[in-house]
Amino acid sequence: MNALPQPDLNWNLLRMFYMIAKEESITKAAKRLGLSQPSVSNALQKLEAQLGCQLVFRDSRHFELTTRGDKIFQECRDIFHSAGRINLLVRDAEEEERGQVRYQIISNLVSPMLDELLRLYHQRYPSVAFQSEVQNSQAIVRSIQQGRGTIGFCLLAKPMVNLPSIRLFREEFCVFCGAEHPLFGQESVALRDLQREPFISFACATEGMGLEPMSVLREGTRIGNRINGLSTNIEEVRRMIVAGMGIGILPLMTAQDDIKRGDLWPIKITDETIGADVYLVHAPREKLSPSEQKFVDIAQELLAIYPDMV
Repeated sequence: MNALPQPDLNWNLLRMFYMIAKEESITKAAKRLGLSQPSVSNALQKLEAQLGCQLVFRDSRHFELTTRGDKIFQECRDIFHSAGRINLLVRDAEEEERGQVRYQIISNLVSPMLDELLRLYHQRYPSVAFQSEVQNSQAIVRSIQQGRGTIGFCLLAKPMVNLPSIRLFREEFCVFCGAEHPLFGQESVALRDLQREPFISFACATEGMGLEPMSVLREGTRIGNRINGLSTNIEEVRRMIVAGMGIGILPLMTAQDDIKRGDLWPIKITDETIGADVYLVHAPREKLSPSEQKFVDIAQELLAIYPDMV
């Protein structure tokens, strides 16, 4: 013979029972719920009547769940824990939809990989906003180390010891002079002649960090010891080189249009290319927002698929 169908369970009654069992006291449960003790006791009686079984052995000095009461408590605990996880999922979704990715980047970084990273991220998470700030490599690293920034694209001689560092690609550099400079148009220049030339330098290359390739170049060739112009901004470094104030180093891809227009001339120093590795440096993962974590994940995904993309 089939049992009579049970009426729909009252979730408020289940919630009150769950709190009673958790607190092991009707009085404590009433305080947690902000209700009167008689109201909570009455709710327990209603639930027992609805289920047709006793859930709690209770008297003035003793509290204990019945066997069925304990099983129902376990089920309630799983249900309400799942409800709590749903709240977390909803909160993560809101962060995803209204999130923001803030990153710092060196100026004039030409990179199809970075372009694809931004395109793919926006395609997957179109509601996430971006904020970009241009800094030199030294300032980017310092900002992340001090907790003021979380993600940065910068030049490094090697990975940072105390920060997660993802090598993206190698950027080629070249020494240039402007159209007004005596070396303009010369196919070969002796190194000793370059050593006497005034140099236009990135400021961070003179401050001991060694992050920019100019510092490595200067140490290896002894050029650039006579600084005639200094800036943290690549556009200002370029402006001074074009004006003929001295020779200087610039990213090769950034200077392509200037070379075509005849504003800059690449000076060949060695048979080997001058370069620096571009890294994505970020704060420890637990300090990244969900949106920022996804940004780093997509960068690693692209590297795995296109290891040679620059």
